[in-house]
Amino acid sequence: MATSKQYEERTTALILPILEQHGFELVDVEYVKEAGSWYLRAYIDKPGGITIDDCEVVSRALSDRLDEEDFIDDCYILEVSSPGLTRPLKKPKDYERNIGKPIDIRLFRAVDGVKELTGTLDSYTDSTVTVTDETGTKVIERKNISMIRQSYTEL
Repeated sequence: MATSKQYEERTTALILPILEQHGFELVDVEYVKEAGSWYLRAYIDKPGGITIDDCEVVSRALSDRLDEEDFIDDCYILEVSSPGLTRPLKKPKDYERNIGKPIDIRLFRAVDGVKELTGTLDSYTDSTVTVTDETGTKVIERKNISMIRQSYTEL
């Protein structure tokens, strides 16, 4: 039996040409079980945001490709959507887009007695994120970050 990661990788390969044709960006693909049902989700974006019509076009084309390939053994629900305002930062381009902007971070382990912070994203590397908040500049190990996303809190 294939793993969720394999399903996600094959789905990514199928959806990328569809997105390229429409000028959309792939944010993420996930194959997860929730409340007893499997979900195959594709999160897409474009400058100015994704519309319901955009999601429908991609969903129909992807559904056709998935039916042709038929590599997922389980019954699943296909969802194509925008990542929304609370979009996590995952890829280098997500970090680039948010340099100089406020971000929210949750940590697995407290740093200086804090597990959650909001600050300005100064820079990032493969292993760290540098953030400035009201107490100063912090360099945080990315392996200690459980969640990082753009903040809509006024700094």
